[in-house]
Amino acid sequence: MNPDLNRLHPYPFEKLAQLKAGIIANSELSHIALSIGEPKHEPPAFVLEELVSSLAKIANYPLTKGTPELRQSIAGWLGRRFNLPADSLDIEKNILPVNGTREALFAFAQAMIKREDNALVLMPNPFYQIYEGAAILAGAEPVFYNTTAATDYLPDFEAIDDASWRRCQLIYICTPGNPTGAVISKAQMQWLINKAQEFNFIIASDECYSEIYFDDNKPPCGLLEAAAEIGNTDYKHCVVFHSLSKRSNLPGLRSGFVAGDAQILQAFLKYRTYHGSAMSGHHQHASICAWNDEQHVTESREVYRQKFKSVLEILSPHLNVKLPDAGFYLWAQTPISDTDFAQKLYAEKNISVLPGQYLSRKAQNINPGENHIRMALVATPEETTEAAQRLKNFLQTL
Repeated sequence: MNPDLNRLHPYPFEKLAQLKAGIIANSELSHIALSIGEPKHEPPAFVLEELVSSLAKIANYPLTKGTPELRQSIAGWLGRRFNLPADSLDIEKNILPVNGTREALFAFAQAMIKREDNALVLMPNPFYQIYEGAAILAGAEPVFYNTTAATDYLPDFEAIDDASWRRCQLIYICTPGNPTGAVISKAQMQWLINKAQEFNFIIASDECYSEIYFDDNKPPCGLLEAAAEIGNTDYKHCVVFHSLSKRSNLPGLRSGFVAGDAQILQAFLKYRTYHGSAMSGHHQHASICAWNDEQHVTESREVYRQKFKSVLEILSPHLNVKLPDAGFYLWAQTPISDTDFAQKLYAEKNISVLPGQYLSRKAQNINPGENHIRMALVATPEETTEAAQRLKNFLQTL
């Protein structure tokens, strides 16, 4: 058995289940889960119709690289969304469909890391735990860069020393961030791209929350967009990960893509061909419909906008929390220990939230997730408003 399996931490939701074990929640109130980032908005009906009507496609083995039609729809969306130069994305070389970003973010490290080089994999802290597990099982050392309130929850890439960059083979960035919602600026991305060219490492940009934002005039920047603006139109060292789970409220479809540096994607395709991770045919057809339509995304984004407005009006006077740059999480500071807060809130108000320390590790002498909670505003507007009212009442008792 791979001994590195013993180095993996329990997943945050396992820790939350243990934290809640034995606690009897208030049975007079229905349970509201703000702990997991699973979108609850209605998925687009036309996508579901296409999914059903194309079921006959399961009679054939799908190609690992997907159909040309799917890759073309992805290329079209990327070009429109991030204003990429025409023809800078070759659908044969620069785009690879994947079964959601989670499996791809994990598999990517397995394919990219050269084990014998004492490799480092850099990642944000707090973070999506897949990054850490991917690094460990690829034989690399995970190294965390903190994102705290002092820097508006943004990374300080310039604080990382050259010795670390020399050993770095891969850096994960998450923008908009999970759990903070912070959006990395174009200038920061371009600084990082130049550093990657200097030290020859790969940037893996997890952008699965990029379509949930609050100012229509300021959509979050993407890594490929930042690269193209400085003339890096072959996207060397740059790979982005996108998904329909959050954008289109289709978490069960397990549909996303990886795009960027053709040489990197050629190697990743080779790995995936052996890995046996091709997307099923009817999922590909449904995905084409989703990537080709923007109206359902706009409508869903407006629902999130209204939910945040309502919840923050209720909570802001009582809790240290503010509107994030993007995404559907509230990253709030707690007046007591985050684990105590989560336990008491569950017991008294039957609401589940995720303690921030479960999403982070101690690095540079601090755990930046401590005394924070993550709340996912994914449920209906009525349920999220009800949760906010209960939270307000709970806070007034502390």
